[in-house]
Amino acid sequence: MHSLIGTYNCKVDVKGRMMIPSGMKKQLMPILDDGFVLRRSVFQKCLELYPMAEWQLLMQKMNKLNRFKKKNNDFIRRFSAGARIIEVDGNGRLLIPKDLTVFANITKDIVISPSINIIEIWDKELYEQSIDDAALDFADLAEEVMGQDGDDDVS
Repeated sequence: MHSLIGTYNCKVDVKGRMMIPSGMKKQLMPILDDGFVLRRSVFQKCLELYPMAEWQLLMQKMNKLNRFKKKNNDFIRRFSAGARIIEVDGNGRLLIPKDLTVFANITKDIVISPSINIIEIWDKELYEQSIDDAALDFADLAEEVMGQDGDDDVS
């Protein structure tokens, strides 16, 4: 799958349904019928929406973990906690399960933001706070992550 582009402000209705914005829907059109997996983020108070093919690639990596190591079992359990298969309905909406809306503090106003090949779903206030907090040290982070001299494939 190619990288997704565009951050969108959206709303969640009282039933927890989110309309996929048309700009994002156009990018997802080839894979819309395959479904998605929605889960809690590991590092942030947001949700991660994986296209099914991306989820399957990730599961292939996780299946290589030795399950006779307690840390691996603990990781698998916590990583998959709350994960759900999500389908887009006929009106282009996703239903966000109640326990996941509670985890991410989602009430009404949300932001969906791509993270290369997945989509993060944020409560709008938490997203803006996260961006503001990250802005303070983003230059240092960019230099550390992307400014490496070496033979990495990143240009």
